[in-house]
Amino acid sequence: MSEVPETSAASDIERLLIAMRPRLHRYCARMVGSVIDGEDVLQDALTKAVEAHASIGDIGNPEGWLFRIAHNTALDFLRRRNRQEALRGLAEVDMIVDQFDLVESRQIAATSLRTFMRLPVAQRSSVILMDVLGCSLQEICEIMACGLPAAKAALHRGRMQLRQIAGEPEDTLQQKLSDADRVRLGAYVAHFNARDFDAIRAMIADDVRLDLVSRTRMRGKAEVFSYFGNYDKVSDWRLVPGLVEGHPAILVLDPSELDAKPKYFMLLDWSAGKVAAIRDFRHAPYVIDGAEYSV
Repeated sequence: MSEVPETSAASDIERLLIAMRPRLHRYCARMVGSVIDGEDVLQDALTKAVEAHASIGDIGNPEGWLFRIAHNTALDFLRRRNRQEALRGLAEVDMIVDQFDLVESRQIAATSLRTFMRLPVAQRSSVILMDVLGCSLQEICEIMACGLPAAKAALHRGRMQLRQIAGEPEDTLQQKLSDADRVRLGAYVAHFNARDFDAIRAMIADDVRLDLVSRTRMRGKAEVFSYFGNYDKVSDWRLVPGLVEGHPAILVLDPSELDAKPKYFMLLDWSAGKVAAIRDFRHAPYVIDGAEYSV
């Protein structure tokens, strides 16, 4: 039998990662409590997957394999951030998982990221996998590397905890842009909306970095300036300053839909009064799913 060409295997994993990226991000964001950090975790997990795929060959369950990598990467992130909750005391009990109706499942899927963070890690992971992403108990066991009784117990307890939390008032963040952020974001947005990209050019640093998430990365004013030229060719955007998870951000709206939610967002980093880095989620609109934002 002839061997599969390496280029074919590489293209197969690339297609799988593209198809799975939104679902994997939905899991990562809810595990770490942030759509922005969730994208960082996802990118780390995808890098690990590409590196591992080159050496392990055929994968029996590629989706489960990717979720297991994402799960472990999220746990590593939580450990580094010192926010991982104890996994101790997860009893290996023989418990029947209660069946949720469709309405209750939808309510869990709409739960805020901060609420998910109130669950211990095992409970959080099992509830997200089953009630948000529709995984089976067997898939949960494979992803979390645990036995069936442990998965049932974590799922049952997580759902019970969410029921209790549902009756509590939502602790809504009341954050506002600082005066400095309001001024510099306002200027950037005003020039962008006016398509005055020469003025934008004067605002960015010579060694500016661009991460066009899920598409490409660029560095240096000359290279990054082509990015603005691409925006000048389309009319499906209108920018407004705002906040995403407490971070100063630029929300991107559809100009043809006056009351629509933001389609995606951009993040800017500043240094010495210049834009030092741009992170644009235009090609990763799934990242804003579940995010807390305000205009």
